[in-house]
Amino acid sequence: MKLNAKQAESFVRSPDPAVRAVLLYGPDAGLRRERSAALLAKTVEDPSDPFAVSELTGGQLADDPARLADEAAALVFGGGRRFVRVREAGDRITSVVKDFLADSPGEAFVVIEADDLPARSSLRKLFEGDKKAAALACYHDDGRGLEAVVREFFAEAGVGISREAVGFLATQLGGDRALTRRELEKVLLFKGPEAGEVTLEDAETCVGDSALLSLEDVALATAGGNLPALERALTRSFTEGNSPISLLRGVARHFQRVHAVAGAVGSVEDAMKRLRPPVFWKTAGAFKAQAEAWRPAHLVRAMDKLLEAEAACKRTGAPAETLVSRALLEIAANAPGRRRRAG
Repeated sequence: MKLNAKQAESFVRSPDPAVRAVLLYGPDAGLRRERSAALLAKTVEDPSDPFAVSELTGGQLADDPARLADEAAALVFGGGRRFVRVREAGDRITSVVKDFLADSPGEAFVVIEADDLPARSSLRKLFEGDKKAAALACYHDDGRGLEAVVREFFAEAGVGISREAVGFLATQLGGDRALTRRELEKVLLFKGPEAGEVTLEDAETCVGDSALLSLEDVALATAGGNLPALERALTRSFTEGNSPISLLRGVARHFQRVHAVAGAVGSVEDAMKRLRPPVFWKTAGAFKAQAEAWRPAHLVRAMDKLLEAEAACKRTGAPAETLVSRALLEIAANAPGRRRRAG
């Protein structure tokens, strides 16, 4: 069965006992790991017990299709349910998983982790269509979803956080759930559990310069037509481990926000004030200049090009980093701000 974002969170907190296998797929590796760990904790008493947990790869199953059924049927020393995790999965193990679901031995719970799978993926279709299986997409947090993650994190820690701090953190984080939590833990450690509400100043002090988690440099350079800055930002972002798809989607979110301001009735300043999360004050000047320079129709064409680049990453065999760099550099080269500077 196919679960939406809200259903996925609920499932991870309380897995359906009728489900024997779960597919965690999507570009956010940190979220995949987080959900896998949560499901592991729900399945076995001691996650470090080697008799209760089995680790496999998609390559191992492709070479030895019977391995999945064998691991699932193995007994746990001392009793209890077994947890089988399969990493680096893909469509080549679809038939293996299909056979397992049709005649699944034992009581083991199987979690399969994969990168971003297109809608046509046979593995994804199998999990979405089988009542004993569940497909959970793991996409990057953004917008209100990311604000909810931030609020929930501090609520669980028993620490308050201001609306301004939530909005700021939502603009800075979101490239990877694990890295997002790491940065939030940094804020919590800086503030202390009994030091009162986390303020905007606290958040800026801790993560204001966090290039690792923010795709903002890439987005601002693209929309601003700053080719040298974009090349530097792309190199740094790829080096830090950001996936090509996350870069495209980060830039797309930025263009959507610019479009919301550029196409709004009234002044640019008033439209910017209505954005949620708000524009980070350090980049407000650049954002305002871009909203004034770009026409809504040109922004739509730029967003279409981003979608085309994402489709090409999934459809062609060309290196994704090359396709993404080419698309962003082309958009930047035709940005209205760049045309004015060149003239």
